[in-house]
Amino acid sequence: MKNHANRHSVSSKAFAAVLALALVLGCALGGTVAWLVANSDTVTNTFTYGDINIALTETKPVNREAKIIPGMNIEKDPKVTVKANSEACWLFVKVEETGTFVDGKVTYSIADGWTALTGQPGVYYREVGAATADTDFYALKDNVVKVSDRLTKEDIKNITTKPTLTFTAYAVQKDGITDAATAWAKVNATSSTTPTTPTNP
Repeated sequence: MKNHANRHSVSSKAFAAVLALALVLGCALGGTVAWLVANSDTVTNTFTYGDINIALTETKPVNREAKIIPGMNIEKDPKVTVKANSEACWLFVKVEETGTFVDGKVTYSIADGWTALTGQPGVYYREVGAATADTDFYALKDNVVKVSDRLTKEDIKNITTKPTLTFTAYAVQKDGITDAATAWAKVNATSSTTPTTPTNP
């Protein structure tokens, strides 16, 4: 009778153990699976268009005409303005002479800050950063054409064609262009960004 009771007790314990295991498995197999999910903040990009605007102006000489008189310098102030909100650019000014200039007696120099472009006579350039306000760059040193007091009446008589100076300004974006020569190659002479001011000394 005792052995039977022990067998019943062992069987009961074994059953209880098996039942407990079955319940655990049941919970594992029948439970809800929770996935780990996360999300980031939204990032929105707004794209705007860059632009470059320039102007070329001159106030002297009046009416862009002047007489060449020995020893009397001629005030001349061609100025390139890079307009506010323009992108960084390669800025160019091209100076063209026509007519007869008396060598060493009627002269001019390009203002500081401009560099002559190799292989392009009369073309000068400078690097300009993004403009937050209108920024001016004068083309001629001291804003004058110099006339020597050694200019003679005979020199003047030998001038067969009136001398003229023509200034043209160009701007080319700096981003993506690493040197002035490459920028100049992209210049389009008929572009609206190439103001021209024909002037006489």
